[in-house]
Amino acid sequence: MDRLIEAIAATQNPSVVGLDPTEALVPAQVVASFADEIADEVEDAADRPAAQLAVAYFEYNRAIIDAIADIVPAVKPQIAMYEALGPAGVDAYTMTCEYAQSHGLYVIGDIKRGDIGSTAAAYAGHLSGVAFGAGESGPYDPWHEDAVTVNPYLGTDGITPFVEAATAADKDIFALVRTSNPSSSEIQELELAGGGRVYEHVADLVERWGQGTVGQHRYSRVGAVVGATHPEEGRALRARMPHTFFLVPGYGAQGGTARDVAGMFDDAGSGAIVNSSRGIIGAWRKTGAYSETMSAESALDLVADAARNAAIAMRDDLRAVMP
Repeated sequence: MDRLIEAIAATQNPSVVGLDPTEALVPAQVVASFADEIADEVEDAADRPAAQLAVAYFEYNRAIIDAIADIVPAVKPQIAMYEALGPAGVDAYTMTCEYAQSHGLYVIGDIKRGDIGSTAAAYAGHLSGVAFGAGESGPYDPWHEDAVTVNPYLGTDGITPFVEAATAADKDIFALVRTSNPSSSEIQELELAGGGRVYEHVADLVERWGQGTVGQHRYSRVGAVVGATHPEEGRALRARMPHTFFLVPGYGAQGGTARDVAGMFDDAGSGAIVNSSRGIIGAWRKTGAYSETMSAESALDLVADAARNAAIAMRDDLRAVMP
């Protein structure tokens, strides 16, 4: 986790921007501007709508990355938004990750994978790359991610391949522990026969899985996803997991505030990075400056300017409550 911690220190900003585009979040004229290009390049008319939206997603992301790269240390694209568009969407995802890395950003691939055996090992290729046909520089990395999110509910044999891949490639993982969604309590708050709750047991496992991978900044390669919507649990988990770095969703659109996440940082102001997606990438919709008659270029400028302003506001909001 050292690279992420150092990136946060360099920007003095413990926030990550979620790049989770939807058709509703991308200005319509941006999508429309690629119609002719896609019609020329994509032979099958049935494939054109997805291809057109995928190109628009990438251009939208690129405008945002250009606007925030000097403000934030990291981005977190949610792969489901891209996979929904098929192969063209996956291309947009990998291009987004690669472009973000080229601008010095730490990329958290929000993939939430979880399985066992050879399947888990294959999923861990998001971190290790593809060994087949590896050149002198090592395995081919088609994903361009510095970390990924994982689902820990298959246990140790579902996580070990990711830990091994992360260690070999100098990357990291974040395991779901106490998530921000309202129905998470249906499972995560269940009481165990031996005492405690499910999420507390998972937290102990995550802390244990990271043993042996603790870096120079005293956090391991195995982080935890802990929602901003659970401030008291987050504060308790911070004490319970002294070597586990937190990825904190739920700030902003989901109702979490800077004060809610304050207890998830350690005494030195480290130990967590807070995510906002719609609040930043969709900030243009709240400016009142958008017009359906503006050009695609002007619409992207609006997206970028609003995202930058929202990212600065979030940074300052978090700084105000940090130790």
